Amino acid sequence: MLSPRSLFQEILDHDESFRLFCSIAAGGEAQGGWENGRIAALVPASERDLAPRIARHGADEDKHGRIFRALLNRRGLDPVPVPPETDYTMLLEKRGIGLAHDRLRSDEPLTVQDVIVYLAHSRVTEQRACEQMELLCRHFGDHPDVGRAVRMIARDEENHLAYCHEELLRLAAAGHGRTIQRALHACAWAEIRVHRDVSLAVMARMGRILGWTKVRSALVAAGIHAVYVHERLVGRWRMVTLSMPERRDALGTPAAPAPVPGPEPEPA
Repeated sequence: MLSPRSLFQEILDHDESFRLFCSIAAGGEAQGGWENGRIAALVPASERDLAPRIARHGADEDKHGRIFRALLNRRGLDPVPVPPETDYTMLLEKRGIGLAHDRLRSDEPLTVQDVIVYLAHSRVTEQRACEQMELLCRHFGDHPDVGRAVRMIARDEENHLAYCHEELLRLAAAGHGRTIQRALHACAWAEIRVHRDVSLAVMARMGRILGWTKVRSALVAAGIHAVYVHERLVGRWRMVTLSMPERRDALGTPAAPAPVPGPEPEPA
């Protein structure tokens, strides 16, 4: 049966497809860690209280990259270069979403407008990350090899999304509501399209590695297109609404040093 669980199980069971999956994931997390680190260093004086939270976000992303690399190491696999058509972060940047890397490489302080762009971008992309990790937790949270890693990353993504909601609501209350809504809608439209394109590219590569039939590949692609249509019509609203999270100040304290999770212990 063709389902998210069966697809990921197939990817997990094959060394080359698992190698590609972890390499793409590790590359994206490492990129996010660098971006957040630079943003934390460049926030304007009026938003300096945000800097420790942004730095914490970046530290979490770096940790996730190490986790995916550790999963590869445990199977004796080396990472592979990330194919450009699967690079979610860079494709979003090419569409003008988020803060450009050239901007982050400079030493010029950011503006409040830049902070809003960063938070809106994070709110939309963290929504996607939360949903993907929730799916993996539901199906593989108790897996002996990847379960602990999946659960740890899922908890972090929930904290990141809560933080984005809270900070955007704070800025909206300070008079930036219309700017925030424009940024959220622009980011959501672009993210939906980039997510579709990256999903098609990743699944096409997985299909070649795993030897899928043309029919199976076509069914997977059709499912991706169906999700895209749904998100264009109604699904995008979950990405642009703001609500105060149950957990306040989710990134307000420094993260405790977290070991890279090992495999689950064997049942007694």
